[in-house]
Amino acid sequence: MGLIEARACQKESARGGVVLLTAGQDPSYVFGLTITLSQRGIHVHVVGNDRVDDPEFHKSDRITFVDCGGIQANAGSLAKLWQLTLYYARLIAYVTFRSPKIVHILWNSKLEYFDRTLLTLYFKLIGKKVVLTAHNVNKAKRDSCDSFLNRVTLRIQYRLLDRIFLHTEKMKGELAQEFGVSPAKVAVMPFPMNIHVPNTELTVSEAKQKLGLRPHEHTILFFGRIVPYKGLECLVDAFHRFARRDANCRLIIAGEPMKGFESYMQDVRRAIAEGEDADRIRCELEYIPDSETEVYFKAADVVVLPYKNIFESGVVFLAYRFGLPVIASDVGSFREELTDSGAGSVFEQGNPASLAETLGAFFQSGLYKNAASHRQRIREYGNAHHSWQIVGKITDRVYSDLLNVRQPLTTATSRISSSPSETAQHF
Repeated sequence: MGLIEARACQKESARGGVVLLTAGQDPSYVFGLTITLSQRGIHVHVVGNDRVDDPEFHKSDRITFVDCGGIQANAGSLAKLWQLTLYYARLIAYVTFRSPKIVHILWNSKLEYFDRTLLTLYFKLIGKKVVLTAHNVNKAKRDSCDSFLNRVTLRIQYRLLDRIFLHTEKMKGELAQEFGVSPAKVAVMPFPMNIHVPNTELTVSEAKQKLGLRPHEHTILFFGRIVPYKGLECLVDAFHRFARRDANCRLIIAGEPMKGFESYMQDVRRAIAEGEDADRIRCELEYIPDSETEVYFKAADVVVLPYKNIFESGVVFLAYRFGLPVIASDVGSFREELTDSGAGSVFEQGNPASLAETLGAFFQSGLYKNAASHRQRIREYGNAHHSWQIVGKITDRVYSDLLNVRQPLTTATSRISSSPSETAQHF
């Protein structure tokens, strides 16, 4: 192949864009990345199912949505096996025959060991450049269910990948130490704010009223899927301690308990019921849709993340969207993040007494007493340091580097809007 023909192939690949493999997970992240890359002039092929589909995807000629189907929860074993087979058949066929040069894995699918090894190897063998956003370096280690096979398949995938996106320097260090990944293979970028959750004109007082809260009630929020590593039991214990000296406090637990941890949830329920102030704990133990998320973050005075082990949490950046202060355990990057943003504070991990003291200090601080001005400041910090525009620019540069294209994939005629709302009008 001559030099001119080779350059022509590179240009064609650049115009082809990227295929995002979503595994039907994390619709807010899929939405933010898809909209941002399309605004930069990149054609985005979103491979998933109806759980990550969005009406905005069908309004742009730079977005192609590919529905590979999903597994119905109420289906029988044979039906689930057939649905899983169809999903992989459609995914592999699309990547093989219709997708662009770059394959960007946001999440591995149901057969995770297969995805990490044979599927990633197949993509490489057919000439794809494969990148991964590693939301966790080793999720099984975080969840205390690590195994030799898990670590081996992770090591294989990390070795096969062309680039890996991470959200913190600590993740980069662990990736190098535990899996021998070269720093040159890694791109660190900020965790972006959640722009998929609506943020309407609903006021704080209206949100409190919707949840049946008094205007000046000290409202503490725990939000998100409930799993043991998030340490909810520590927060419940701390709340009982704090409530003994603050008769004006309330705790809202809003999130769906994860299947497989029923005994843990029973222990949490028991801990709630044993406190004298159990009537001041409101439990919404179900999946909270995006359309209802706003009311919780506007009604609360602070969100608490009592996690035992994590690098970064999307709940922090959801809180930034609404300017809500954060109290988190001193794990992962929480201390650095909250210090830089001035959005909250940390407490000693696993120590309910420390958390109770931190809650008391918060409600005596300016973050609470001057809430309106601080909420605006936190929102501005989030927009400045955790915008999708920053993530899009870094992602675009990595794609271009992989294709040996001097200029980013952004076309000369594409307009990069300053806010995702210019494309997603309903925000």
